[in-house]
Amino acid sequence: MTTATAAATLMGTRGGFARTPDRPGDGLLDRARKLASEPYNAPNRELPPPFAGLDYDAYRGIRPLPGRAAMLDLDDSFAVDLLPPGLYFQTPVIIDRITDTGIVPYDFAADLFSFDLRYFDEIPAKAPGAGFTGLRLRTPLNDPEHMDEFLVMQGASYFRAIGRDMVYGLSARTIALGSGDQGPEEFPDIVHLRLHQPGDTSERIEGLIDSPSLTAHIDMTITPGDDTRQEISVTVFPRETISTIGIAPLTTMYFKGPLRSSVGDDFRPAVHDSDVLVIKNGAGEMLWRPISNPARIQASAFSDTNPRSFGLYQSDRSFAAFQDTEAHYNHRPSAMVQPRGDWGKGAVTLIEIPTANEFMDNIVAFWRPEQPLEKGSEHRFDYDLVWTLAPASTEGAKILQARSGIDPIEQEALQYVVDFEGLPENAWPELTATDGAEFTDPVVLALPPAASSEDGTQASRTRVAFKLRPGNADLTNLRLVMRGAENQSLAPVWLHRWTRARDGGV
Repeated sequence: MTTATAAATLMGTRGGFARTPDRPGDGLLDRARKLASEPYNAPNRELPPPFAGLDYDAYRGIRPLPGRAAMLDLDDSFAVDLLPPGLYFQTPVIIDRITDTGIVPYDFAADLFSFDLRYFDEIPAKAPGAGFTGLRLRTPLNDPEHMDEFLVMQGASYFRAIGRDMVYGLSARTIALGSGDQGPEEFPDIVHLRLHQPGDTSERIEGLIDSPSLTAHIDMTITPGDDTRQEISVTVFPRETISTIGIAPLTTMYFKGPLRSSVGDDFRPAVHDSDVLVIKNGAGEMLWRPISNPARIQASAFSDTNPRSFGLYQSDRSFAAFQDTEAHYNHRPSAMVQPRGDWGKGAVTLIEIPTANEFMDNIVAFWRPEQPLEKGSEHRFDYDLVWTLAPASTEGAKILQARSGIDPIEQEALQYVVDFEGLPENAWPELTATDGAEFTDPVVLALPPAASSEDGTQASRTRVAFKLRPGNADLTNLRLVMRGAENQSLAPVWLHRWTRARDGGV
């Protein structure tokens, strides 16, 4: 095919969708329940031309055409883009829409997309076996005259969202299976997405998920805004008994920051989408656990009953913290999971995986039920997921930052500082370390107060400094609680796991 012919093919007129009836019992929840009783049937992941064998640049050269696969109106406030196959995205996804006249599927065709002719010189008229691989939702988020994207669902069961003045960062998943465990991780696929008719300010999406170990159904209503909020229900139908499930999983990237900044020789002081796991447990205690880029994979479990919330946060929103004019890490959202109802006993689990750069999502956080999910059972988890630029809501004083570095005099020790805002003058630190590690008595120092707030007051700032001597330990868990005159906790509990550096040093 010549270049001219290829260009003509790219701009063909085929598109639209075909009508199918909405039959009783044909809902995606019912289908997930029924599918769980059947043997797993792996989807065809072999892509035909022109979608096969693409590298990153070539895949980015495929673009949905406006009016045919892009900017398809759902109503005056919402539009959808349908995403092509290729690169990492090989599982076909059925996408349909509920209308006044029934369920209407979107038909896939290669000529719904434009192809950058630097990477493509022959575009077949048909691509049998290929299909859409996800969708992107749009709304006038930042500008009433522009349809900004605010949600992407593509790849396994991943999705990510943003609110006003944000750029994409961390991701969420419907289900995690085997994350951080000894065996291989299993990635369930979204195989069907269904768009409902939008409400005044929100859009509802259902998804059918399939994998060798389970089927699942996700029902989300997403409301974009300053914060973008998702009301989510996930129903799980195990094909096999599952003990390594992760509910409401969040996935992010952490390369380097002021805790062990020597992990990367980089002009930027911090490189991460998120830097702290924040948990409000069932007892009402707030836990503040900075995440890290360890030398070896680390798993931490925070046992709980009926957690109130957990999330991965970007704690510093200043440009100075990152010094990055391209990645805009200071505008990447935090994401907080707020369970609705009782989730019972289990653990918020944090997985930290080594990475040599910023191009790998190496952090996962999720809820793991204490008891395995039995084969043939049914389990529903309801929660809100909030994407925000706001700091974590804490009672009492706030944790501002933590830093560490090798002590200049004692090379086998580390100096730590943890800064707080709003502590009273009589606050004192309670510090513990595990696995035989030792620390000096912490020192409490006053810092210059923060700039005046709106009411004209100045918030006091306090630094707690201490020295850690790990000795022969390979890891130690540190716990710092700031207490008042009556032994009450005054701030979130600061937790940190120290592990040996890549060279075996501190």
